[in-house]
Amino acid sequence: MTNKRILMITGDFTEDYETMVPFQALQAVGHSVDAVCPDKQAGESVATSIHDFEGQQTYSEKRGHNFTLNASFAEINPAQYDALVIPGGRAPEYLRLNPAVLDMVRHFFVENKPVAAICHGAQLLAAAGVLEGKRCSAYPACMPEVKMSGGEYAEIAIDGAVTDGNLVTAPAWPAHPAWLAQFMGLLDQS
Repeated sequence: MTNKRILMITGDFTEDYETMVPFQALQAVGHSVDAVCPDKQAGESVATSIHDFEGQQTYSEKRGHNFTLNASFAEINPAQYDALVIPGGRAPEYLRLNPAVLDMVRHFFVENKPVAAICHGAQLLAAAGVLEGKRCSAYPACMPEVKMSGGEYAEIAIDGAVTDGNLVTAPAWPAHPAWLAQFMGLLDQS
């Protein structure tokens, strides 16, 4: 396995587990992960939220931890990274309004580099216009956005993941084992 340099684009109210777990797991196997947020510098933090499935019609949301960024958004160049991770939560809802973020996401698809998105991360993929003809899983409430952007919504188990070319997606944090395994498989091939 060759160690890869991975970019994670995150923001306030990113889902706690969907940020912390891949950040730590990818480092644990030797990859370098830079976590960034627009308008924030290395050493600053983003607030996370914890989404849980407690029997209501949608997930519940509670305040999570502070997640410290280790790189500055304004100073990174996506060309220097081998792969991209997009956590879910509420952050993609406003990150998709940032043209620089959308350009970064597009870079990874133009260059056919591995991309892992989970849960509401599909909102960012849809806004970047990279889902045309791609099979993509996401939190079920994001299904209309996947379909409207030309993607095929993959309705899979909450603990499953799907790979289509350079893209690995999953519905939510219970899918971490499958999602990270498939992403790491792509990293090994790239």
